[in-house]
Amino acid sequence: MAQTEPQIRKLKVAWFSFSCCEDNVIVFSELLNDHWLEWKKLIEITNARVLRTKNVMENFDIAFIEGAIASPKHVEKLTEVRKLANKLVAVGACACTGMPSSQRNFFNPEQKANIQPLVDKFGSLPKVLKVSEVVKVDAEVPGCPMDPNDFVTKATALILARRDELAKEAGVPVIG
Repeated sequence: MAQTEPQIRKLKVAWFSFSCCEDNVIVFSELLNDHWLEWKKLIEITNARVLRTKNVMENFDIAFIEGAIASPKHVEKLTEVRKLANKLVAVGACACTGMPSSQRNFFNPEQKANIQPLVDKFGSLPKVLKVSEVVKVDAEVPGCPMDPNDFVTKATALILARRDELAKEAGVPVIG
């Protein structure tokens, strides 16, 4: 009986959106059109609200996060994602800098008083946070929208590095 060679599993990738206009997930979906044939051999998208109807919250090799963190629910979900993710990437201006979502952080006292009823109504945090103010971030892809080439470069580097880690763990040689 022939023995089968050990295989490296596909990387589990996830995309999460918080407070933002979600322009980066649109760019990501366009990139999938261009790179799907090469990426489908390496990744499995297990959680992406815009791409899947049944999402899974389990260990992720790479989690991409877009949007600023504006509520306690966001903090809770982001903290959970970080615990499940081997690598976490902040994507876009809101995730990397908090802006423009965090403009209210810089309001004067009168402006803050004017918006306080809305902050209270929606259960928002007193201050909008960038992703790195809540969890450890392994890489950032800034921009509004993100630069597609920067995303592809950083995502590819993370994918290949993680694939190599998994291959080493499984004792499988990696070619290319």
